[in-house]
Amino acid sequence: MRQKITVGSRDSALALWQTRWVVEQLQKQNPQVSFEIVEMKTKGDKMLDVALAKIGDKGLFTKELEVAMLEGKIDFAVHSLKDMPTQLPEGLMIGAVCKREKPGDALIAKDGKKLSQLPRGARIGTSSLRRCAQLLHYRPDFQLEALRGNLNTRLKKLAAEKLDAVVLAAAGIIRMGWEDMIAEIIPFDICLPAVGQGAIAVECREDDAEVLTLLQGVEHPDTRTATDAERSLLRYLEGGCQVPIGAYGRVERDRLYLQAVVATLDGRQVLRAQGESTLNRAGDLGVEVAEKLLSMGGKKILETVRAGD
Repeated sequence: MRQKITVGSRDSALALWQTRWVVEQLQKQNPQVSFEIVEMKTKGDKMLDVALAKIGDKGLFTKELEVAMLEGKIDFAVHSLKDMPTQLPEGLMIGAVCKREKPGDALIAKDGKKLSQLPRGARIGTSSLRRCAQLLHYRPDFQLEALRGNLNTRLKKLAAEKLDAVVLAAAGIIRMGWEDMIAEIIPFDICLPAVGQGAIAVECREDDAEVLTLLQGVEHPDTRTATDAERSLLRYLEGGCQVPIGAYGRVERDRLYLQAVVATLDGRQVLRAQGESTLNRAGDLGVEVAEKLLSMGGKKILETVRAGD
């Protein structure tokens, strides 16, 4: 094993927390190796005045790190799995998927109100079409406001822009130690999370055997299996930031369960499907649940959403 490993990370507080956590676990297991973290800004970090859906989703938060990896400037990169496209650049792979934190969406509201307690016409900040569609299905009176920026920025906007609430990934809030700010983890029957939400992924070069061996120290098989099913579904539906798709896979007693949602942008139509399989059929299960959604009317919804891009 080489003595020095260079690790790439976005420069946001949450991204650095995740990268340092991965490095800390690997350092404990490999005390003879020194790790250096290289911070980078991605396209998604720079274009904060444009809605995610308008920019496109292909490597928005990963591309610069991937280029650095392919050029040999860094050995691996740490990402939020939900930011990773389902098709990776040639020569790169997900070397490890770490144990998942709570995958759901968190409501942070003035006075600690829950979703059902928010006033009629409440203004809610979120950057996600997936969240918007499902929240509007639950409460068509909600006013959804575009919200971009890192966690700190989005939380500040709750007060600065006189919003009633913001909705963010619970995992990030918990990892930053701000769990007491959460009014409610939104139930899955109201809002399914983004594919991969709550999981940390480590991307590396396919031909780097040393790093691949090293990364096995942070691999969590159940999280890998569950998120493989989710990513298979997303790949089959060819959805990204521009399409309201949610999914959640879980492993229980050697069985894999997957539920997923496809919705119209206005939330008037929300289709849900689910399935289960053995653990070794994660990819197949993703395709099966995706096909169910398409046959229920999901094909027409996705075509309509894409036509409006």
